[in-house]
Amino acid sequence: MTIVSNDPIWWPLISSNMFLSYWSVAASALVVYDWALKLGQEIELIWMQRWSFMTVLYLVLRYSVIPYSVVSVIPYMSMVPLTDAVSDIFDYTSNGTYVVIPAVLGVIMIVRLHAMFQRSGIMLVFLVIMFLLVNIACGVIMTIILRNSVGEELILSGTYLCEFEYGGDVQLLIAMIWMFNTVWEVLALCLSFWIAAKHFRQLQQLGPSSGSTIRDCFRVLIKSHVLYFASFLCVSCLQLGSISSPLLNSNSWGAQVPDGASQILYGVQMFVLGPRLILGVREYHAELVAGSHAETCMTSIVFQERVHALTSSNV
Repeated sequence: MTIVSNDPIWWPLISSNMFLSYWSVAASALVVYDWALKLGQEIELIWMQRWSFMTVLYLVLRYSVIPYSVVSVIPYMSMVPLTDAVSDIFDYTSNGTYVVIPAVLGVIMIVRLHAMFQRSGIMLVFLVIMFLLVNIACGVIMTIILRNSVGEELILSGTYLCEFEYGGDVQLLIAMIWMFNTVWEVLALCLSFWIAAKHFRQLQQLGPSSGSTIRDCFRVLIKSHVLYFASFLCVSCLQLGSISSPLLNSNSWGAQVPDGASQILYGVQMFVLGPRLILGVREYHAELVAGSHAETCMTSIVFQERVHALTSSNV
C-alpha cells in the first residue's frame, strides 16, 4: 500500500531516514576502503592460491557486502521510488543477512577450533551440534519475523520512503537472535582461550626455546579472534540497548545514533574482521613458508583444501 501525504507531521520521519542513510553510506565506504587496502594481499593469498572450501567462505563474506549495501542504502534514499513488492524483497534480504552471515562465520569458527583442538572428533561433534542449535533457532525466529512484516511505500512531501511494519513482539524476537549469537560467540572465544592456554603451559614445560612457531601461530589466531569478538560485542550491546531503550520508536537524532553506529560496527565485524579470520592465518602461513626454517619448525595451521591441525608430537 502506498501512502501519499504532505503533512508536516511526517517531517521528523523524513529527517530520521536521511540521517540513517548517511550512516549506511559511511559503513559501505569503510568496507570498500578496507577492501582496497587489502586487495593486493587478497589477490596473492586468496585468488592465486588453490581454491578450497575456505576460499569460497572468504569470498562469500567479503563480497556479500555488495548486495547488503544496496538493500541497506536504497530504502533510505528519498529520491528513489520503491513498490511494496520491492520493499519486501529488500526487507527479506537485509534481515536474512543477520542469519546467513553469522552462519558462515560460525563455520569458519568451527574449522579454526577443530584445528586448534588437534582435529578432535569429539570437539567437532560438540561444535557442530551447538552451531546447528543456535542457527536453526535463529532461522526459525527470523522466519517468524519476516512472515509478519509488511513493507509500505511512503511518498511524503515529494520524497520516497520505504517503511516496514512488523507484527507481534518483534523486539523480543530480535533480542533472542542476538542472545543466541552471543552465546555461540562467547563459547567459541572461551574454547579458543582454553586450548591456547593449555598449549602455552605445555610449551613452558618444554623450555622457552621450544615451539616458538607454534606459540606465534596461536597468538595470531587469538589476536584475530579477540578483535572479531570485540566488534561483535559492541554491535550486540548496541542492538540490545536500542531494543530495550524507551526511545526505540523515536525519530530524534539521539535515538538514531546507536542504530547508525551499530550499522558501521556490524559492517566492520562481518565484512572486515570476519574475512580476516581467514586472511590473517594465510598471511602468517605465507611468512612461515618464506622463511628458511618453515619446513622444519611445525605443520602450520593453514586454511587450504583442509586445515592441518597441530598434533601432540609437534608440541
